[in-house]
Amino acid sequence: MPPPRGEPAFVRAVDNAADPPMKIVFRCDPALTDLLPHPVPARSALPDWLRAMPPRADSALHGRSIRTVKQCPPFVDAMTHGFMVLLPCDVHVEAGRFSWDWPLPPLVLDDHPRAPLSFHVAEQIAGTPLAQGPDGRLSAIKFNSFWTIELEPGWSLMVSHPVNRLELPFRLLGGLVDADRFNAVGINFPALWTDPGFRGVLPRGTPLAQCHPVQRETPVLEFEPLDGPRLQAYRALAGELLAGPGVYRKRFRRKPA
Repeated sequence: MPPPRGEPAFVRAVDNAADPPMKIVFRCDPALTDLLPHPVPARSALPDWLRAMPPRADSALHGRSIRTVKQCPPFVDAMTHGFMVLLPCDVHVEAGRFSWDWPLPPLVLDDHPRAPLSFHVAEQIAGTPLAQGPDGRLSAIKFNSFWTIELEPGWSLMVSHPVNRLELPFRLLGGLVDADRFNAVGINFPALWTDPGFRGVLPRGTPLAQCHPVQRETPVLEFEPLDGPRLQAYRALAGELLAGPGVYRKRFRRKPA
C-alpha cells in the first residue's frame, strides 16, 4: 500500500532515538504520481527464497543439524537496511534484447526519461574488470530513475546491488551520491547484465538498487594492541560464541525497527 498522497514515501529513524526521524523525500513528474511503484523499506522487499529457507539444515560434514544463513543476523540485517528502488514496469528479455510495453501519458517535464532502461556504451568501461564479453564490447545497461531523492543536509546516498541477491540477472554498480545537494533530478543506476541465457520477464517491482543513507564525516582511524581488559573481554566473548549460538542476536544486535 503506497503512502498517502503528499507524504514522504519513506521515513527512516536515525540511530540516536533522541533525534527526530530523518525524512527521505521522493518526488516524481506529476503525470507519473499514480503510475510508479514507490521506493520501499528494504525489509519489505526480502526475496521469497529467504522467507522459504529453513532455519536449520542437516550437514554431512558436521553429522548434525546446523543453522543456515537465515539465522545469521548480519546477513539478514544487511538485506533489510535502507530502501529499495523498484523497476517501474515489466521488461521482456530475449536473446539480449530488452523490450517493454509501458504507455505513459504526456509528461510535464520535457527532458525526462520515458524508458525504464537505457545503455552505457562499451567504451565507458573498456579496460576495466567490468568489461563483458570475449572482446569486452558489450554495453552496460542503465536503469533510468523516475524519482528524485532528497536527503537531509550532511547525508549522502550509498547505492549498491540489492544485498545478497545473486539470483538477479544483473549486478548493479555501486555509487555514492551527495543527495542532500543533488536532488533536482533522479539518480540513474548503471548495471551489468550477468545472465546472457536469461529469457523471460523482469517483472515490475523487481528491486533494482538498495540505497543506504550515510553521513559524510571522514572517520579517524586509530590502531592499538589489545590491552589487558580488552584481552580478557576477547577471551570471554570468544568462549561464549564457541559455547553456543545466539550470543550476538541476544546481547548485541539492535533489531531493525
